[in-house]
Amino acid sequence: MFRTKNKEIVTSKGMYDVLKEAKERNTQISNLIPKIEDSNMKQNMREINESVTKIIHTIEKNPDKYSKMNTFFDYYLPKTLTILTKYDEIENQALTNKESTKFMKQTQDMIEKINKAFKAQLSSLYQADIVDTGAEMKVFDTMLKSDGYDESDFLKKGGENEK
Repeated sequence: MFRTKNKEIVTSKGMYDVLKEAKERNTQISNLIPKIEDSNMKQNMREINESVTKIIHTIEKNPDKYSKMNTFFDYYLPKTLTILTKYDEIENQALTNKESTKFMKQTQDMIEKINKAFKAQLSSLYQADIVDTGAEMKVFDTMLKSDGYDESDFLKKGGENEK
């Protein structure tokens, strides 16, 4: 939201603009990976990159899930990129003082947390689908059983001889 001369101008990006920015940020994360020396950090970054890619693709295929992702796209992803960029800068300076060493360790721990959080975010996008599909399978299984198509019932009725 911007204010000019006591007038509020509301600006809101459309979903496709947000996804375009997210793809650009994700590409920047991907481009940082080869620059990082620490192998655990690289692995967490690869997994973050993969989770972000999957989240973007999920939203593209299911735009109705977009509303759940405002905080992810507006805060988590940009801040993750900022943290990674700063880490790369500090790492490239090869500083060995106490503060820089502490910063590097804290950042590595934070990136590990972010990795777990992004995986959880991806999972949450599918949570309702998992619950709905589970319920549908229970109903379907009940119908199969009631119509005599449950395999264990089928075998009891002599269906094994028909093979």
